[in-house]
Amino acid sequence: MLRCVPRSPGIRVGRTLVSAAIAAGLVAGCSTAAAVPASSAPLLRIGVVLPLTGMPAELAGQERLGIQLAADLVNADGGVKGRQLALDVRDISDSSKAGAVVDQLKAEGASVVVGSYASDLSMAVSSAAANAGLVYWESGAVADQLTGRGLPLVFRVGADGARLGANSAAFAAAELAPLLGKTATTLRVTIVAATDDYARSVADAAQAGIRAGGAVLAGRIDYQLSLPNWPSVLQQLVSSRPDVVILAAHIPDGEAFRRAMIAASVHVGALIGSTMAQCVGDFGEELGADAVGVFASDRPTGGFNPAALQPAARTLYNRFATVWAKENGSVQPSEEGLAGFAAAWALFHDVLPQTAALDPASIAAAARSIDLPEGSLPNGSGLRFSSTPGRLGQNELAAAVIWQWQAATPSTDASGGAETLGAGAGTTPQSVTVWPAQFASGPIDQSLVPLPR
Repeated sequence: MLRCVPRSPGIRVGRTLVSAAIAAGLVAGCSTAAAVPASSAPLLRIGVVLPLTGMPAELAGQERLGIQLAADLVNADGGVKGRQLALDVRDISDSSKAGAVVDQLKAEGASVVVGSYASDLSMAVSSAAANAGLVYWESGAVADQLTGRGLPLVFRVGADGARLGANSAAFAAAELAPLLGKTATTLRVTIVAATDDYARSVADAAQAGIRAGGAVLAGRIDYQLSLPNWPSVLQQLVSSRPDVVILAAHIPDGEAFRRAMIAASVHVGALIGSTMAQCVGDFGEELGADAVGVFASDRPTGGFNPAALQPAARTLYNRFATVWAKENGSVQPSEEGLAGFAAAWALFHDVLPQTAALDPASIAAAARSIDLPEGSLPNGSGLRFSSTPGRLGQNELAAAVIWQWQAATPSTDASGGAETLGAGAGTTPQSVTVWPAQFASGPIDQSLVPLPR
């Protein structure tokens, strides 16, 4: 396979600027490695499985670029045990092909598979990797079930749905209740969720958090992802009389839900989108004023408070942000890019050098031995994998934050604002990290609670 060097003139994939060589790699599935001096040691092959064509391609491509840049930086620093990393990237969107792809990667010498962005795809690829005796290293998907099956070779660095849903409930009780004239025990919360593993993980954790915190679970409204009935959902929502709505959705349906609320003149105190739709730049760009005031529970994106990072992690973040900007103009690292980079860096820099041998059993043992405090990874996470059977391989120190979409100001635009997502000063809302305090890049805009529209 080709060794692609991601350093040629840029082209666009969706709204994301990536290098021409990387874009070619996304489609061709070529092995990639950093442009470094040749070594006599054999390459260390790492399988990467992501949906790089079709609807998920744009965001999965950002995650893939983050993984690639982690390999580039580790290679520039000398590699792993004197061996250069080579990413064997496979484009897959059909989960039924997971077994064949993983078997090919194993046959070509990979001991670990990184991926797979989407929860349904990750479930299939991780199962195939575990069955093949390979380590599976999740770089993006959040469904609880991924690390809920007791598979000793499966690891996830980022937050799971339980963390994101629990954060939504905790934030609502601690921060939103007082702003709405409520207490933690009188706050009424309604959950709206798609009926798939991904959304269910988030919604179930939010529901447990609401009950544990003593708030009132005003309702749980589930809808079919393939054909949501928004009039029925909204009728049930109004009947539940919520102060706060927690939405667990994907991108198209998450945007559609907010549009349906506006069209039906349904007003609530606050809306928290737990992952996906409310957590990408397109939400602010496409909804404009209708996005302002909406909260999002998700992983950190570029531009959060640097005080959340240990000194070495801050230096690494700055290094990553510099090379990211070279590939993406002046844009801050995206959530997917940062998640991919942090997960890959943890594997390439913190785990692989500690292995007794570079085989799956040794890699898994080294991963379980790592204990890094919060703020050690460039996205603010620590690294400590759970040994509990029901959460085996889940990073218990994964970072998660709450954003608020706020109105853009003349001084913030896509090139200058710490977390502005959009193309024009004063036109596209900006996403501001508001909670927890160590990550906050700005305060909650209290004038937007209750939601003005």
